[in-house]
Amino acid sequence: MCVCVCVCVCQVLELNVNLYVCVSQIFGGLTWCLVASTKVQPANPLGWVMFVSVFCFTVTFLWAIIFGCGAHRNSGAWAAADFAYHGIAAFFYLSSSVALASVTLGMKELAISSEGLRLYRIDIAAVVFSYVATLLYFLHTIFSAMRWKSF
Repeated sequence: MCVCVCVCVCQVLELNVNLYVCVSQIFGGLTWCLVASTKVQPANPLGWVMFVSVFCFTVTFLWAIIFGCGAHRNSGAWAAADFAYHGIAAFFYLSSSVALASVTLGMKELAISSEGLRLYRIDIAAVVFSYVATLLYFLHTIFSAMRWKSF
């Protein structure tokens, strides 16, 4: 019974892979906006977070347009490229999420003033959204691998 339910859920999620693209766009965009709304200090790790957010947002948007227009023509090469891109994006988001969480933990002692507390809370939200985007890109990678394997 439990195995049947898990298989059905996986089939529904596999059919709605495009839903992951939309939701990962939303969470990636929120990460981008939240990090940009704070003081980008220190510049090095937060610059990486901004690069990953903007890069993945832009490329995923273009990727969705390509797949939405049907330019992929259900080719195995496009399925492989989809798997490779989302795997790289998941790795990039994971690395930027860890960097953002590290910076946010370092800001804890600055959260004494009301402005510092506000920025700290914004960074916490950005960390959460960044990890959710990481999870979504990772799930999309798994389902892209399953689709690639079916060719």
